[in-house]
Amino acid sequence: MIRIDFGSMVPYLSWFLEGTIWTVSISLVTVILGCLFGFIATLAKRSRFHILNLLGNAYTQIIRGTPLLLQIYLWTIGFPQIGIKIPDLFGSRSGLLLTVIIALSINSGAYVCEIFRSGLNSVDIGQNEAARSLGLNAKQTMRYVILPQAIKTILPALGNEFISMIKESSMVSVVGIGDIMYQQKIIQGATYRVFEPLIIIGIIYFILTAILTSALGLLERRMNKNAKNA
Repeated sequence: MIRIDFGSMVPYLSWFLEGTIWTVSISLVTVILGCLFGFIATLAKRSRFHILNLLGNAYTQIIRGTPLLLQIYLWTIGFPQIGIKIPDLFGSRSGLLLTVIIALSINSGAYVCEIFRSGLNSVDIGQNEAARSLGLNAKQTMRYVILPQAIKTILPALGNEFISMIKESSMVSVVGIGDIMYQQKIIQGATYRVFEPLIIIGIIYFILTAILTSALGLLERRMNKNAKNA
């Protein structure tokens, strides 16, 4: 009979902690860079230039239409085969880490682009027309009228994207990045125990997502309260 022993995991708690820190850090940097990529793609899709529209649409459709794991393999294994590789500028394996972050950020950016687009489109077109009739130019209208209203839709959705990235970042373990999934593989190899490490990282993921979900819910309630008081 197989004996379940979570006590055998105690010596490896620091490994779980290290993996958790890597997971959160990678996810946070990814979403920040993803917002940058998504913002650029949104501007391209809203541009008056047809070529920029095509590039923006191609970017979102290709990235959203292919698996994240395939994109990670393409960036870490495929592109180096044709000479496209980020060197280890900041120490051993730093190039691989940067490559994975870029792959995740580009993937996140395609979804963030749709978040921005949906948020901007949620603002009634009459708001834009009213602002222009008051003498505001396009930039002023976007800054003072459209964005303040769109942010109510955009921020909660960005929070959900961060939560999703916490879970999706587990795929970086397949190329040897030391996130929490990779750490549990090492622990399994050291202890020959499979069930306990998997349960522990499941609990860690659940705690992380539960905390972020609660924080996101609090943010939405405050935004709704402020909107009512405005």
